[in-house]
Amino acid sequence: MAAHRRRCSVVLLSIFSLSLINVAHSQETTAPAGQYVSASVDPQTETAEKKAEQPAAEGRWEETEVGNMDLGDAATETPDSLSHENVFSPSVSEPKHDFREELVIRPLHSGDIYASFQFRTLWKTNFRENKVSHYRLFPKSLGQVISKFSVRELHISFTQGYWRTMQWGQPYQPAPPGTELWVWFQDSVTDVDGTWKKLTNVLSGIFCASLNFIDSTNTVQPSASFKPLGVGNATDHRFLRYATLPREIVCTENLTPWKKLLPCGSTAGLAVLLKSEKLFHSSFHSQAVHIRPICHDWECKATSWELRQTVNVVFDRHISAQGKREWSLFKMFSRTLTEACPLASSSKIYVDITDSPQGEQLELSPPTSLLSQAVALGDRRTFSVYDLKQQSTFGMTHSLNLLIRWKSNEGDMLRPLLHAERYVAGYGLHMGEIHTLMYNNHPYRSFPVLLLESVPWYLRLYIHTLTVTSKGKDNKPSYIHYQPSKDRVRPHLLEMLIQLPPISVTEVTVQFERALLKWTEYTPDPNHGFYVGSSVISSLVPSIVAMDTNMTQERPLFSSFFPNKEESTYFTRVYTEPLLVNLPTPDFSMPYNVICLTCTVVAVGYGSLYNLLTRSFQVEEPSPGLAKRIANVIRKMRGVPPL
Repeated sequence: MAAHRRRCSVVLLSIFSLSLINVAHSQETTAPAGQYVSASVDPQTETAEKKAEQPAAEGRWEETEVGNMDLGDAATETPDSLSHENVFSPSVSEPKHDFREELVIRPLHSGDIYASFQFRTLWKTNFRENKVSHYRLFPKSLGQVISKFSVRELHISFTQGYWRTMQWGQPYQPAPPGTELWVWFQDSVTDVDGTWKKLTNVLSGIFCASLNFIDSTNTVQPSASFKPLGVGNATDHRFLRYATLPREIVCTENLTPWKKLLPCGSTAGLAVLLKSEKLFHSSFHSQAVHIRPICHDWECKATSWELRQTVNVVFDRHISAQGKREWSLFKMFSRTLTEACPLASSSKIYVDITDSPQGEQLELSPPTSLLSQAVALGDRRTFSVYDLKQQSTFGMTHSLNLLIRWKSNEGDMLRPLLHAERYVAGYGLHMGEIHTLMYNNHPYRSFPVLLLESVPWYLRLYIHTLTVTSKGKDNKPSYIHYQPSKDRVRPHLLEMLIQLPPISVTEVTVQFERALLKWTEYTPDPNHGFYVGSSVISSLVPSIVAMDTNMTQERPLFSSFFPNKEESTYFTRVYTEPLLVNLPTPDFSMPYNVICLTCTVVAVGYGSLYNLLTRSFQVEEPSPGLAKRIANVIRKMRGVPPL
C-alpha cells in the first residue's frame, strides 16, 4: 500500500513538473510576439522615448508645414509640388473634410507690419458627378458654382492699394489693384464664352462685386502666363479666361460674404480679427479665393478639392501705430484671440523673427519656445509659433494679445531679385507710349520672365514700334504671342518671353493711339481718365538661400573659381501699377447747356401757346357790396325787384 502511494506521488510530481516546463516555454515563445504587437499598435512610444533622450535645445524646434506649403505655396506654381502635399501620409487615412487656419505676421523694415491670413478647406469629393448634396465645411454656394459651370480652377482677388515691392519685399499672395479673375473650365464645356459670362454674373452676386461688367472687351485667353495650379497637365488655353477690373473698389460689402464662406464664419478662430474698420484703414489690403483640385494621397489615386481663402494687409505705423514701432493684435485689429475655430484641425500664428532670432531687435510678448524654420519665397526664414489649439497659449487671462516691440532700427532689407514698374509717356491726346521696366537684381545670374500685357481696344497699339532693350542693347524675345484687338469686341493681348541679364533694367516700349469713343461710352467722370489693368510678370527666380556673393573672403581659392553652383528656383508673379490714361473727351457742358436752353424755350413758348388754345374765357360780374346785398334781401322780403 505504501509502495502504491509512492508510485502515485511520483506520477503526480512528474505531471506537475511537465506542466511547469510547458508554461515556461509558452511564456518564452509568446513574450516577443506580445512586444511586437504592442509596438505595432502604438508606434509613437518609441518616437516619444527618442525625443525624450534628445537635448533640450533640440526640443525648441518643431518642423511644421510652413516651409513646404502654407507660406506661399500658391505663389510656388509648380504642379508637382502643389499636388503632393505634406499633410498627407501614405500610412494614415485622412478624413474626408479638413480645415486649417493660419496667420503670418512679418515686421517690415519700414516700420510697418504685414499680416497674411490663410484659411484652407479640403474636401474629398467629385463635383463632376453632380451628385453632391451634403456640405459640411466646404461652402455650398461655391460647390454649386463648381458643379453647375464645370469649373476646374477658380482664382479671384479683390485688392485695394498697391504693393510696394522695394519697401516691403515680396508678398506671400501677389495680386493686382482692383479685381482679378481667372478660371480654368473642364474639357467638357462646349460654349466657354457663354459659360464664362454666366459664371461672372453668379460670382457678382456671391461676392457683391461688379463682376457682371466683365465681358469680351476686357477678357483675354493667355497662352503661357497662367497654368493650372492643381492636379493635371492640361494646357489648352481655350478653356482659360482671364479678366481684370482695375477700378473696382473693395469695401465691407466684399468682405462680409467672403467671411461667410468660412466654416466658423467670423465668430471664432483667426477670422475674429477680420474687422472691416481696421482692415480698410490700412495701406494695402487684399482678399482672395482660390479653388483647385489636389492629390489626396501620395500616389494621387484620389483627388480632393481645396478652397484657400487669403487676406493680406499692411498696416502703416504712421496711421495705425501713431509713428511708434510697437504693434499688438489689439492695435492692429481692435480685438484679441480667445479660442481657435472648433472645426479647425490646425490653428497657428507665425511671427517672422528672421532678422532677430535671439531677440536683439524684436521682443515678443508673450514669449514662446516653439520655433519653426521654413523656406518662403526663396529665403530661409525663422518663425515663432503660437498654437491656438493649446490652451496654454492663452495663459491665465484666456486671451492672446500678441505684442511686438522694436528694440533697435538696425538691419537692411534684402532687395527683391525681381521688380517691375510701368508708366505712360508722351504728350497730347493723340499718341502715347507705354513703358514697362523690369529689374533683375541678381548679382551674376540671368533668368527668363514671361510678360503679359492686356490693353483695352481704345488704345490702339502700333506693334511695329515694340522695342525691348537691356543695358542699352536690343533684347530679342524668344517667344511672342500677339492677338490684335477689335473695336468694342476684345482687347489687345501681348505675351513675351524675355531673358533678363544680371543687374540690369529691361525696358519694353510700345506706342499707341487714343481712339475716339461714342458719347454713350464715356464713364460718368470721363475727365478722371480710363484705367488700364496691371501687367503680369511670371518667372522662376533663383532662390536667395543658395545665393552667395562673397566668393573669395571665406572660401578657398579653388572653390571660388567656379562660383555658380546648382541653385534652386521658386515661382513668383509680379504685378505692375495700373495705368491711368486720358482720352479725347468732348465738352459735356455744351450739351448740358443746349438741353437746358431747349427745355426752357419749349416750356415757355409751347406752354404759353397751349394755355391760350385750351383756356375758355368767361365774363363774370363783380360781386355787390355788403350794403347792396342787405338792401336786396329787404326788397325781396317786401316783394320788390332787387337793385
